[in-house]
Amino acid sequence: MTREVLCLIALVAMGRGVLAQTPQPFPRPGTAPPPSTAAPAPQPPPQPPPSQVATPQPPPEQAAVPPVNAGAPTEATLGFPIYPTAQFIASYDAGRSQRYFVFGITTPYAEIVTYYRTVLKERGNEVFKEPPTHMFEVGRFREETMAFPPGVTIKDWTWGGSAGYPNPTPGARPSRFATIIMIVPAPPAAAADR
Repeated sequence: MTREVLCLIALVAMGRGVLAQTPQPFPRPGTAPPPSTAAPAPQPPPQPPPSQVATPQPPPEQAAVPPVNAGAPTEATLGFPIYPTAQFIASYDAGRSQRYFVFGITTPYAEIVTYYRTVLKERGNEVFKEPPTHMFEVGRFREETMAFPPGVTIKDWTWGGSAGYPNPTPGARPSRFATIIMIVPAPPAAAADR
C-alpha cells in the first residue's frame, strides 16, 4: 500500500510541473504577436528640429526584370533548333560534360511535337502517355562518353488539369508554361567528331 501511495504522489508531482507550464500560442498569419513582458520597448530616437529634416527622396528604381532569353543558348551552340517563341528557363549539369537546356512555351504540347517532327525530320517516340512526354533522340549515344542521348524532349505540363510549369523568374510573363522543351546536346568532344 505504501508503494502505491508513493507512486501516486510521484505521478501527481510530475503532472503538476507539466500543468504549471503556460502554453504559448502559435502565431497565425495576419495577427499581431502577443505583447512581451520580458523587456520594455526601446524608445525612438529624438527627432531633429524641422530646419534639419532632410527632404524625402523618391524611392530608388526597382531592378528591371532581365530581358527574356538573356544569356540563352543559341541554335548554333546547341546544335538543335529552338522553337521561335520558346523562353530559356535554365540549364543543368547532366554529367559527363553534358547539360540540359530547359525552355518554356505557352504553345500546346501537340503543336510543339509536330514542329519538331517537321524540323528534325524524325518521328520520335512518345515515352509516356500520362503526362504526355515525347522524345527525339538525334545522334548516336555513346555510353562511355555521354550521360544522356543527344536530343529533344517535350513534356505537357497542362496534363490532368495542371496550370502548367511555373515560371521561375518572379513577375515574368507568362507566369506558367504549358509545355517544356528540354534539349540535351552532344558533349563538346562528340560534337566535334560529327
